Amino acid sequence: MRRAAASRPAASSRSRSVVVQASATKNLGLGAAAVALATTMSLAGPALADLNAYEAATGGEFGIGSAMQYGEADIQGKDFSNMDLRRSNFTSADCRNATFKGSNLQGAYFIKAVTFRTNFEDANLSDVLMDRATMVEANLKNAILQRAVFTRSDLKDAVIEGADFTNALLDKTQVMALCKYADGVNPVTGVNTRKSLGCGSQRKYKASFPSNPDGPQVQEDEKEAFRKTLPVYRN
Repeated sequence: MRRAAASRPAASSRSRSVVVQASATKNLGLGAAAVALATTMSLAGPALADLNAYEAATGGEFGIGSAMQYGEADIQGKDFSNMDLRRSNFTSADCRNATFKGSNLQGAYFIKAVTFRTNFEDANLSDVLMDRATMVEANLKNAILQRAVFTRSDLKDAVIEGADFTNALLDKTQVMALCKYADGVNPVTGVNTRKSLGCGSQRKYKASFPSNPDGPQVQEDEKEAFRKTLPVYRN
């Protein structure tokens, strides 16, 4: 009995030893993980700073190939004729009276840009984002505008003869305004401008507005026939 009682403390001692060793191993693992994390963060700092500096210097996705950076730039009256400017950024740029005649602007950004009297004649504006832009009196003659986005943009008095708006996104009110004078066929795609805008028949449109000087006018005999239907009031 005494030997059995004497052996119990030894078992308890070994148990404590195992627990202490496990605890030490766990603490050592946590410490190593903390050191590794701190080392990674200290090394990542300069690397991230260098990456940010590079992005700032190169303009991110712009400044590479044809993608130029003109965001918020003042380019009034500048001549960009016949240039490759695909995916270039003109967001919020002042492009008044600038010329992009014959240029390739596919996929470019003109969000909130001011393009008052800007010349886009014969330009490729497919897939451009030109929403909320001011395009008053812009020249879009024979331009290709397929899949372009013009939501909430102002195209008042824009020249659209021969422009191809196939699958372009415009506000309904803007489409109605453009359909009043849309005409021509794009020389490159062969698409009718009115058809690309989804306008109805031009003949039907003119006939639906008798006051339109280009539409059919009321004849004198028709006026006389109408007057005969009016009630006569005599004193």
